[in-house]
Amino acid sequence: MANAGLFCLALTLRLSAQVIEFESNGLHYKTLTKNGLTIMFAMLPSHIRNYAIIQAAVENGSPVSWTVKPEDFVYIRSDGQEIRAGDAETVVDALVEKAGRGDVIRLVTTYEGVLYGNPQYKSSTNGYEVRRQNALAEVTSTKIKAAAAASAIAFVKTKLNPGESTDGAVFFDSSGKPLGPGKLLVHAAGAVFEFPNENPAAHPDN
Repeated sequence: MANAGLFCLALTLRLSAQVIEFESNGLHYKTLTKNGLTIMFAMLPSHIRNYAIIQAAVENGSPVSWTVKPEDFVYIRSDGQEIRAGDAETVVDALVEKAGRGDVIRLVTTYEGVLYGNPQYKSSTNGYEVRRQNALAEVTSTKIKAAAAASAIAFVKTKLNPGESTDGAVFFDSSGKPLGPGKLLVHAAGAVFEFPNENPAAHPDN
């Protein structure tokens, strides 16, 4: 597994404090670097139950360690409503309790399609692939496998040492509706990462 980092693009953007946008595999990505930490995200084109989902990836190119967690992500709608991302344990418990196996399979299929269809992506050191392999190697029950798959996809609290990276799905309880126009704020690396999101894609399955 390559440990060179998540983004080929990030190698040329480390000193940039501007949001860089690009299209990949039908999705619109935004990336920003501050204090050596690079965050990249795209809104996924589907939702699960009440959750709107983004795929986020973080790479630490700084000489110090930083901790990132899903609760660092806040979406502010154009009407001022703030939706903070759920912590991984709460989200997974809700998915296992309320979402059907088909929902989890659809989430896995969508996430993997986004992840592996992005040419800017390289295997992360603490991301989905690592979590999935560790989780599925230890279970046999179909129901538990569904829970393990959901757990592997969810972005979890991670301490990133210099050169390390992670990725995962960040879940926003939006009552089953698209997040809509607004902006994504991420509080990380002693800074605030702000991503305007004025024209987000609507969920095709709404």
